[in-house]
Amino acid sequence: MDPWKKIYATRNPAEASIIQGMLEENHIPVQVMNKQDSSYLNFGDIELYVPGHLSETAMQLMATNMLN
Repeated sequence: MDPWKKIYATRNPAEASIIQGMLEENHIPVQVMNKQDSSYLNFGDIELYVPGHLSETAMQLMATNMLN
């Protein structure tokens, strides 16, 4: 099985949540890793990971949905 691959990073928790929901609606499992500092939210990112074999599909879905 392919390892998980990072497909997106943001500092906006709402944006990460929206993308996570969109991917899960399309049956793509998502792992969210929040690397933001708990005191200073401008340090660190929220990273989204998907299984490696689904990374291309996830990237295409994100590109399609972000254009709308």
